[in-house]
Amino acid sequence: MSSALLALEAQVRDDLAKTSHPSASWLEAKVGPDGQPALDVLIVGGGQSGLAIAFGLSRSQVTNILIIDKAEQGREGPWLSYARMHTLRSPKNYTGPDLDTPSLTYQSWHEARFGKEEWQALDLIPRHLWAEYLLWFRQVLGLTVRNGCELLEIVPAADGLLAAMVAYGGAIKTIYARKIVLATGQEAMGNWTVPEPLRHLPPTQVARASDPIDFGALAGQTVAVIGAGATAFDNAAMALEAGAAEVHLLCRRTEIQVIQPYRWLTFRGFLRHFCDLDDEWRWRFMRAILELREGFPQATYDRCARFSNFHLHEGSPVETAQEVGDGIQLQTPRGVLRADFVISGAGTEIDFTERGELRNFVGNIATWADRYQPPKDEQNPRLARYPYLADDYSLTERVAGATPWIGNIHLFAFASTMSFGPSGSSINAMTSAIPKLVHGLTRGLFRADVQRHWNSFRAYDVRQAVISREKSGR
Repeated sequence: MSSALLALEAQVRDDLAKTSHPSASWLEAKVGPDGQPALDVLIVGGGQSGLAIAFGLSRSQVTNILIIDKAEQGREGPWLSYARMHTLRSPKNYTGPDLDTPSLTYQSWHEARFGKEEWQALDLIPRHLWAEYLLWFRQVLGLTVRNGCELLEIVPAADGLLAAMVAYGGAIKTIYARKIVLATGQEAMGNWTVPEPLRHLPPTQVARASDPIDFGALAGQTVAVIGAGATAFDNAAMALEAGAAEVHLLCRRTEIQVIQPYRWLTFRGFLRHFCDLDDEWRWRFMRAILELREGFPQATYDRCARFSNFHLHEGSPVETAQEVGDGIQLQTPRGVLRADFVISGAGTEIDFTERGELRNFVGNIATWADRYQPPKDEQNPRLARYPYLADDYSLTERVAGATPWIGNIHLFAFASTMSFGPSGSSINAMTSAIPKLVHGLTRGLFRADVQRHWNSFRAYDVRQAVISREKSGR
């Protein structure tokens, strides 16, 4: 390790020590049904959000926590798996997991690794370096992550605890916790999707953008990519760079979307207070933003456009698809297209039944459809399926009292978007969103223990001074 990086790590420890007030311990672990101390918070997902949540909690002296992730160490999140862009799309000066601690920013790490001149010359952050930074972030803060550990099921347990059944080390184990945070990214409350006309086709011919794809095997083939967001372009570029004979990108819109609404909303007022708006305004904003979808930067388009065998088809949603010989025939409003392989870059869909860990309460998770009915000209059935969250990011009940324990399950992922804006899925919102989530978690933990705190106060007898009765004239 370089002397500059060692010095930075020392600076991190010094900064955190100087800003640790109040540092008093205030939680007592509950005992689980197994006779062992239960966690205060179990965080599911060890990517950038899970790490930042753990950091925020530790700053509030909530240290009896554990992060679990089904991936091996270093492959948490999308960065080294299905993320296929060269760089992050966010500007390099956007801060995130550091939670406004200067020595923990990506910039500080990059300058320590490569020098200040390299930072000045950098345009956008390479995704592999972002993954390396997150590993350093985890290490320097001493965050506990149990890799290779997959959440299978959540059920209520005694004394207000939750029981998380996990697959770990070849066995099924139970972790007890007072709170569970689902920080599982894009697919937290659903899954990556394939458009309905393609769902009957075999997986050997159709893949989702999140799937492992052998792009080398596509050399010399005709590839169709469904969707026109940044992820779709990334996959089209991968196929082109791997030697595909032709790549056709099918955009359902008559004109491709190039505006990036997340750039507009990146200001403190929106990021911090969007969730304080009433349902009418929250729905109006997020419906407009999510229907507009996310634009892509110039470099993403140029990566494809430099190939003469790249073809962009606007106004071309897939109407029908059928196997013809060894290939696939796609019918669009603008004609028929034949492909050897199809990649769906259509994003994710909210579908609680896709998540096995939700099976015990899937029917009682309140959605926006349960809580708000927009005017006819603002209705959107797809967005109405999003979960309707409480002000601490917790799930709410469709039928009150049927599953009250789900109020201790907090969602910090893409599916939080309708309730909180782009808070659980975007780097640009983390410095506002993580403190809000941590505040909600600590508020719940404090309120649940209020009797114990009252008893502690009543028993408090630590004197701050010694009074001499003689000198006082008595």
